[in-house]
Amino acid sequence: MSADPRYAELVEVLTCYFDGLYHSDAGKLAGVFHPQAIYACASEGNLTHLTMDAYLPMVERRPSPASRGEARRDRILSIEFAGPVTAFARVECAIGPKRFTDLLSFVRLDGHWRLIAKVFHFDLDEPAV
Repeated sequence: MSADPRYAELVEVLTCYFDGLYHSDAGKLAGVFHPQAIYACASEGNLTHLTMDAYLPMVERRPSPASRGEARRDRILSIEFAGPVTAFARVECAIGPKRFTDLLSFVRLDGHWRLIAKVFHFDLDEPAV
């Protein structure tokens, strides 16, 4: 029995996703996200809902975790498939004091997996004493 090649494909896409976040590389993230993807969070009690036209420039403007010498803290927790062209990944990463749990929905179009919805929660690290 061979491994499902879709899993390796998604791991590759998620690696690009983590690299894009760690280096604040909006171009790399633009290759991961579908142009019509949404970005949503309610961790602070109100809805943050962005399109890629708003999200990618925001990434480009922020100092990258790499430039600040932060250790990388990203990992894939799970990947699930709902048919041949739909997938879901639960991942964790960190930027500055924020620890994120991302719920990422993917669609496969024209032979490529694209992130269509990023819904996430974040917690803040406890300040060092």
